[in-house]
Order: sequence, then C-alpha cells, then structure tokens
Amino acid sequence: MTSAAWSTHAIELNPHSVIKRFRRGSRDECEREWRALTLLSAYAPGLAPAPLSADLAAEELVVVMSRLPGEPLRGQMLSEQQLKALAVATSEMYAAVPADALAKIPARPGQQHELIAKIRAWTPRARPRVSTEVGKAMDHGLKWLACAGFEHATPPNVPQVFGPGDGNLANYLWDGSRVRIVDFEESGLSDRPFELAEITEHVASWVDQPLDVEMFLDQFDLSATERMRLLESRRLLALVWLFLLSFDDPQRPRNPPRTAERQAARLSRLLDRGRRAVQG
Repeated sequence: MTSAAWSTHAIELNPHSVIKRFRRGSRDECEREWRALTLLSAYAPGLAPAPLSADLAAEELVVVMSRLPGEPLRGQMLSEQQLKALAVATSEMYAAVPADALAKIPARPGQQHELIAKIRAWTPRARPRVSTEVGKAMDHGLKWLACAGFEHATPPNVPQVFGPGDGNLANYLWDGSRVRIVDFEESGLSDRPFELAEITEHVASWVDQPLDVEMFLDQFDLSATERMRLLESRRLLALVWLFLLSFDDPQRPRNPPRTAERQAARLSRLLDRGRRAVQG
C-alpha cells in the first residue's frame, strides 16, 4: 500500500502491516473502514487488506491491516492489462457481499440527495466568483439538475452492491498482475452505476493521465436501466467536481491551473449527450 501521498489520515507503513490513525471526530469513517475490511476478508479474500486489529473506542481511533503490494494507479497511463484488471477488481468487489449480509450494511455517505443538497448550498457562494467558462457550465448543470428528477431514490431495478464510495485511482494498487483496493472510509450500500461514475468522474481519473473511460466501461455488462443511471450519475458527480474545483485556492492550488475550466468542458460534454450514450 503506497497511496499515503493522497491520504486524508495518518498512515504508518510497516513491512507487513499498515496502521491507519483517524482524526478526532472520524468515528464513522473508522467504523466503515473496519466493516469493509472484515466483509471483504470474508467474501473476497485478497482483494483488500486483511483486518488485523482495531481500537474503535479509543480517543485516537486506529485500524491495523495487512500491507498489500503494488503501486497506485493514479497518475499512470494505464495499459489495457491494467485497465481490465481494474474492472475485474471492481466487479469482484461489487459482487462479493451476499444479499443477506448486504441487507445489514448502511448506505454509503455521499448519496445523490446529499450531493444535490451540497450543490444548492454551494451555488450562492461559488457562482459569483468563477470564470465565464465555469459559470456557463455551472448554469448548464444546474438547469439539468432542476429538470432531471434525480432527487428520487435509486430505481428499483438497479441492483444494490457494496461500494467503496471513493473513485480515487490512488486507492487501486497494481502489483504487476492484479489490482487490489484500499481505503474504505466512505464505503457502504450503493449501486454499480453510481460507483462506476465515482471512478470515471473523479479528478484523479483525468487531471494527469486520462483514464480510457470507454474501454473501462466496456468491461461491464450493464442493463439499459443501469446505463441510464450511469450517465445521470456521471453528470451529477461531474457537477459536484466542478464546484469542488472552483473552490481551489489560487494561492495554494491543489490542482494544475485551469483544472476547473477543463472540468467545465467535461461536464458540458456529458450534459450534451443523448441519454443512451454512457461512454467516452
């Protein structure tokens, strides 16, 4: 596991184990991490770190897990082999947890209704301060959102799965033959299209070395309903990322110059697509 450069928590790497120390007030994140490691150890051993120990009652919450080999996929130009291995790993995770266990898992944070509420709260602060390009894309996205009916629950014929809730490619480790997955602070009950959109629309999938989205999504056999939900989920998450990137401090930027403008163009392309087009 070598994704500590992008971690939001303190990570201590040992030869055979990883100690993850959570900030004060991060009990939910810690509990989700431990639950995910325990579930995947039972139902998909080897896909994620093995849970070794946890202190969920201490003031400083700690999870100890096995250390996995491999390098993060973030920042790499992925080969066809790596991209297919990424799809295999995600597919294994989505299918791993059986229905009876899945029914006991809480919904992951960052559901669509939560994201929509955040967008509406951000708009008065963000819209007046952005560039013309970004503002035009925001307006386009907000107009779509007002008409999309996307505040309703997941369609009933979209199967629920266990999802990590974070599409950052830094959390997917390539060891030369397979991909393994780390970082489950945001994990929980989800659905496959929403989780795939988390990967394709995360800034890590395009700001450095672009993920081949078409080839990646071609690895999944999605129903017509899932394809429609994937496009809508990609649009929503692209709009969320546009707002997030617009808040980047120009004095201490976390991303290259004009990343928000690039995201504005990405969102506009997604919004201009036909509802049946879900790739690219």
